[in-house]
Amino acid sequence: MSAAITDPWATADRENARALERINPLAKLAAPLPAMVLLVFTRDLATPLAFIVIAYVIVLLGARLTARVMLLLFVALPAAAVVIGASMSLWTDPARVGGTVLAHVGSWTWTSGALAVGFATGLRLAAIVALALIAGLTTTGPDLVRASVQQLRVPYRVGYTALAAFRFVPRFGHELDVIRQAHRVRGSHGGRGPFAAIARWWGYLVPLLAGAIRHAERVALSMDARAFGAHPDRTERHLVPWRARDTVFVVTFWLVSTGILIALFPWTPPSVS
Repeated sequence: MSAAITDPWATADRENARALERINPLAKLAAPLPAMVLLVFTRDLATPLAFIVIAYVIVLLGARLTARVMLLLFVALPAAAVVIGASMSLWTDPARVGGTVLAHVGSWTWTSGALAVGFATGLRLAAIVALALIAGLTTTGPDLVRASVQQLRVPYRVGYTALAAFRFVPRFGHELDVIRQAHRVRGSHGGRGPFAAIARWWGYLVPLLAGAIRHAERVALSMDARAFGAHPDRTERHLVPWRARDTVFVVTFWLVSTGILIALFPWTPPSVS
């Protein structure tokens, strides 16, 4: 009886992948990038709202929806936009934006113009984040590195070294948990307060650093054993090709973005009464 061999970094679940997960990672980055840059310079409310709707539709139809993703889309991001918009409206100079006076406390005045400018800023930031979620929610780090090496011709020594360094992060988290549990069992560095916390973290630092050095040595030896860097090119075990559907996705997104920007022409301040 043979055990099934699985590769945690392989695209084993590709048959069950959603539509966005089948798109090349570089296409998911290139498609919304011009809109994200131009949104920085917009001043109205309608343009960010339009791009938020587009990003939400794409994510809801093409991404794998979990409770965490739904919480991010329908609670965290709208709440952040409202908080940022309200906060920015309080700091906007009403003399420069005008509008109807909504509140007046001493020499401070809150106007409808300041409210519109503040929420335009909040929606702008929310739209940029929503567009970034198209790639962020449906792309893995290994696939992004593979696509960068295969399509952008990023040197594999740079790409795969960065990927190996990125994989240190979850390992460090696991080792930190183990060190914490070991200290807790021994009863060392107990107590409360900032000084006890500093003492605890100082006790974690040395074993964590020693574990990092040991792991880095093992990774370096493993890469040397595989002749990493010995040749100008390497063969790829997992290919991330650029297909026709990737070109269609990018061109369609660019056309829709251009249409929205031309129709709304968002480089004028929001109108206030």
